[in-house]
Amino acid sequence: MTNAEIAAVFDEIADILEFQGENPFRVRAYRNAARTVGEMAESLEHLVAQGADLTQLPGIGKDLAEKIKTLVETGRLEQLDKLRAQVPESVLQLMHIPGLGPRKAAALYKQLGITNLEQLRRACQEHRVQKLRGFGAKTEEAILRGLQVAEVASKRILWAEADQFAQEIKAHLAQVPGVEQLEVAGSYRRGKETVGDLDVLVVAEDSDPVMDRFAQYHAVAEVLLRGETKMSVRLHSGLQVDLRVVHHQSFGAALVYFTGSKQHNVVLRSRAKQRGLKINEYGVYRGSEYIAGRTEEEVYATLDLPWIPPELREARWEFDWADSGRLPKLLELKDIRGDLHMHTNATDGKATLEEMVQAAKQRGLKYIAITDHSKRVTMAGGLKAEELLAQWEQIDQLRKRFRGIHILKGVEVDILERGGLDIDDQTLAQADWVVASLHYGQNQSEDRITGRIVDALAHPAVCAIGHPTGRLLGRRERYAVDIQRVIEAAAEHGKFLELNANPLRLDLDDMHCALAREHGVLIVISTDAHSTEGLNVMRYGVLQARRGGLEARHVLNTRPWSQFEKLLWRARGGKLSTGKK
Repeated sequence: MTNAEIAAVFDEIADILEFQGENPFRVRAYRNAARTVGEMAESLEHLVAQGADLTQLPGIGKDLAEKIKTLVETGRLEQLDKLRAQVPESVLQLMHIPGLGPRKAAALYKQLGITNLEQLRRACQEHRVQKLRGFGAKTEEAILRGLQVAEVASKRILWAEADQFAQEIKAHLAQVPGVEQLEVAGSYRRGKETVGDLDVLVVAEDSDPVMDRFAQYHAVAEVLLRGETKMSVRLHSGLQVDLRVVHHQSFGAALVYFTGSKQHNVVLRSRAKQRGLKINEYGVYRGSEYIAGRTEEEVYATLDLPWIPPELREARWEFDWADSGRLPKLLELKDIRGDLHMHTNATDGKATLEEMVQAAKQRGLKYIAITDHSKRVTMAGGLKAEELLAQWEQIDQLRKRFRGIHILKGVEVDILERGGLDIDDQTLAQADWVVASLHYGQNQSEDRITGRIVDALAHPAVCAIGHPTGRLLGRRERYAVDIQRVIEAAAEHGKFLELNANPLRLDLDDMHCALAREHGVLIVISTDAHSTEGLNVMRYGVLQARRGGLEARHVLNTRPWSQFEKLLWRARGGKLSTGKK
């Protein structure tokens, strides 16, 4: 099983236990385990095969370690089977509606007898739900919106999850003798936040060995079809994967065609027609004469275009850039020098302050900010002013021990429902880096929420706004916020906006990143790591930034320390405790 599949098992166990009203500490243990596993870069299958001690992972005790081993070796867990048998399958669907959750799902099931999504929709439309204690009209409206989100989300998975399948499939098929080229195309290759299916392209003289090997992939639940050059399967997760075996002279054309997007390909066909050419998945032709198709580069060249990075192929601005010679040199992971949003076990993180610093240094980062939650976020054990000051004293001591990495005294300060910040100005003035985030009052009006964020950007201590729209992909829509006004305020005050790299957030989205770029607002790509493994999600944020057309110069934390410090100094308008006065 992939890490994502194991994490999904633990999340489902937590959902059912919470639905049944089990001990919250037990529920939290499974939630934490799911988070740990989901953030891991190294495959648990690999660790189990090596006989690694899984109890060394954050939040993984002996019992959970045994469960992971069982899942890796058998693909199932008896405990989950038993729990599923205790709750109607249709009821489980209720728990995944954004704005609902296990507790409210239990109330709907017990008090209204709701067992499926259609019954839930009807109950909301008839206003029976709002009459339940703890619900109300706004909750009812949120559930109706959540039903629409869930319908879309059920058909797609996060890019990060799709990536685990894609990498496994590539490694699995690469072992077939005679495979010359191998690539995963589609929305996955374009780096979209969510992926509906996978398209795998292979160059091989004989398709049968490739297809035989494909059918043996451990996650295949069903072979849907098998022809001479195409094979489709459905994985146990429900994801469909299509395999196409193509000739080497068509590989580039097929890669362009199956990477898409549909709108991008429409423009390519139009350009081909203007030049008396025809383009399809087999190549570029003048009449019946084959012109090009071996590589993507030669396909684009026949249309008088440079090669266009897959992340830009959405028919938005890439053709104008290409025709005018302005295609950006897109941001790369190696350009990132710092990480400016992370948590320790002082609040809801899993690692100590020192462990996070050590892990960041091992990854080659040159500067980081420790940004534990402030006091308002009680669910995360947010810190009071005096506790923050004590942590910053610890950072002073760590700076003496860690050379080659700058450690900023930071905080993720909460933007209060009534406006303002939940830590006093005197304390915030002593910080080096302040991320202001909105965690409560997310159902307020657009004008109210936008005003809260704009006011936070005007605060002299605030450096950046964290996860600016508050969305969780497939779980929660963004709150009502005028992002244009937020970006304009950031530009006015010389502040930054975060692109949160957590694959469940990826907030800002690609279009908002592009809008910030147009307004000259620098983006900060941060991991929001809650463990040392969480630092590995930076690559998802970089991929999102690439879709927004961002170059290294558009991202704050690509700067070397000397340049970064100057920009931070300007944004803060005050002293930094890291050196300059």
